[in-house]
Amino acid sequence: MAKGRLQLGERLIQAGKITQEQLDIALKEQQRTGKLLGEILHRLGFVAEDELTVLLAADAGIQHIELNGYPVQPEALKLIPEATVRRLRAFPLSTDGRTVKVALANIFDVRAIDDLRRQTGRQVEVLSATEGDILRAIDHYYGQAAKGDALIERSIREAERGVPTRAGGQPTRAEGEAGEAGVISLVDQLLSDAVREGVTDIHVEPEETTVRVRYRVDGLLHNATTLPKAVQASVIARLKIMANINIAETRLPQDGRILFNVGAKRIDLRVSTFPTIYGENVVLRLLDRERLILGLEKLGFGADTLGIFKRCLERPYGIILVTGPTGSGKTTTLYSALAYLNSVERNIITLEDPVEYELPMIRQSQINVRAGLTFSTGLRSILRQDPDIIFVGEIRDAETLEMSVRAALTGHLVFSTLHTNDSAGAVPRMVDLGVEPFLLSSSLIAVLAQRLVRRICSGCKALAQPDPELLKKAGLAERAGNLTFYEGKGCQACRNTGFRGRLGIFEVFAVTPAIARVIQERGDSATLRRLAQREGMRTMFEDGLRKVLAGLTTLEEVAREALSS
Repeated sequence: MAKGRLQLGERLIQAGKITQEQLDIALKEQQRTGKLLGEILHRLGFVAEDELTVLLAADAGIQHIELNGYPVQPEALKLIPEATVRRLRAFPLSTDGRTVKVALANIFDVRAIDDLRRQTGRQVEVLSATEGDILRAIDHYYGQAAKGDALIERSIREAERGVPTRAGGQPTRAEGEAGEAGVISLVDQLLSDAVREGVTDIHVEPEETTVRVRYRVDGLLHNATTLPKAVQASVIARLKIMANINIAETRLPQDGRILFNVGAKRIDLRVSTFPTIYGENVVLRLLDRERLILGLEKLGFGADTLGIFKRCLERPYGIILVTGPTGSGKTTTLYSALAYLNSVERNIITLEDPVEYELPMIRQSQINVRAGLTFSTGLRSILRQDPDIIFVGEIRDAETLEMSVRAALTGHLVFSTLHTNDSAGAVPRMVDLGVEPFLLSSSLIAVLAQRLVRRICSGCKALAQPDPELLKKAGLAERAGNLTFYEGKGCQACRNTGFRGRLGIFEVFAVTPAIARVIQERGDSATLRRLAQREGMRTMFEDGLRKVLAGLTTLEEVAREALSS
């Protein structure tokens, strides 16, 4: 077995998925825990689940498939009950009467294959798929969504039994217990459904006569369910108890954290409450480590843009900033940059608010304003910890920026985020915060601006013709006849939106000697942007247009996010 595990590691190195150093770390962890090497590599964040699954399937000579859009025979679904496919992480695809074709998450699970053979009475042909794909397919084809809706309705009825039905009336003890159990079940089901549907944020929004629950998927909110006003207090109290925050305080905003298990998956939820005229609004952000995409090559960079960014990362000291609105993937990009640079020879320390994901071999610190640990005070202390690379979650004030510049000028590589509309706009913003232009020109390496656009659903992708006005605005009207555009028509897999998942569009403003001179002369953002384009910068819109013509997203998506930038 040790030989096989070593071969897997070597194969991953040959494929460029991990480094020898990462393999050595994983092998030591394997000696300590006795777990499978692939599982350890995935848990440490060195390799994504889909990369590992594809590689193992290729080595075994087994076809790897994506279940989204894959044809499924209803007859095959009837052969294996839902409890069995969930337990075995298997999904039936088709049958010809003698053989059943099944997608497995672990293609080497001999016991699972034997169980499937006994269950169906047929030979089993194994295909490979990721566990996430399989679980989503089970939810979709075995009707888990409908079951979830039914459970929510039942939980609402039970929760209402614990609420007084008349003025001054009190529920009986049995009604109170049923109501409490109903609230617990209701909240658990809302959270479970959100995880199953790939939600990034849950909004619990009190209104005058109801409580609306909305989920954010692929950057857009949509209605999940509506709760009766009678259960509002109980549901919000349950969330506050789970988040370990004061349930008696309803007048001030509060923040907390929930660790929630969905099957074998552990989800971290960051909870924020905010008082409104109809009650406390609650927003929960779901942080799922398994969905974190680590690796610069996986974020959607074009080859030329990625090359420029990597050269910037390899500089020994200076500041690298990532800009963009909230929810544009800045943290994921910076985590990927840290993973790219991470090694036993480097001391990497972060200051974050909050720490969204734990990274191996990196010292991560959580800002605590009440205790006096702010970005500026923490940065001052970090400099006494002998760091090579520092990640400051966000530059919010002049003091934090001043400390970051000082750290960069004294031989440290500093990463941070800043809120500006584009990459060039970061320079006058930092000058406005009080940094002298000559210091900025000496310390700033690059500014990466990014946005997230929705990816066209592969299950319903079709040819499209964008609006003529939009083509004109994008400067494509004259050559539109020679270009091919796509859109998603809408299907069950994408909730009839035509989109499934997101990808990044980027621009890298790298500080060249010519740009450094203009910074010293206090050049405005428009001048800097024009110069950067002459020096080879590809704008976000140009990067997005490449992805439109590659059939990855739509012109409307890119125009909405980048055309005005």
